[in-house]
Amino acid sequence: MEKATFAGGCFWCMVSPFEEQPGIGGIVSGYSGGHVENPTYEQVKTGTTGHFEVVEITFDPEIFPYERLLELYWQQIDPTDPDGQFHDRGPQYRTAIFYHNDKQKELAEKSKQAMAASGKFKKPIVTLIEPAAIFYPAEDYHQDYHKKNKQHYKEDREKSGRDVFIKEHW
Repeated sequence: MEKATFAGGCFWCMVSPFEEQPGIGGIVSGYSGGHVENPTYEQVKTGTTGHFEVVEITFDPEIFPYERLLELYWQQIDPTDPDGQFHDRGPQYRTAIFYHNDKQKELAEKSKQAMAASGKFKKPIVTLIEPAAIFYPAEDYHQDYHKKNKQHYKEDREKSGRDVFIKEHW
């Protein structure tokens, strides 16, 4: 099993696209990339800790290769937005691929180049590609939020504009 870490705006919306895929061993919502040890949601949401909201995915590369994770990742985000994702604004909601080894870095960079060359977007691709940093799991109430709080999750996702964007671009 390997790890993949993606920032795609609100971590609640980044769980469900991956969880039903074959070879996925688990998905944990959390925080990465910042300068505060053991950050809380209350700290991260201020945008001052340097952390991104991320999902850390445990996967079997023999069953679901990293390249497929990347393909699915790009289809969940607006890679041209430098200031957040959809209605979630701030540095904690920016997009980033955090690689765990040289192969992941190479594949992430190739996928970003392919996305830029695709002509799918008129603006530049600004998704960051960074080495994996310390991962801090989010509080329990954030884990599987889409299952624990179905109605609120559904309403928040609908208001966000994420699904409209995905439908228009994919």
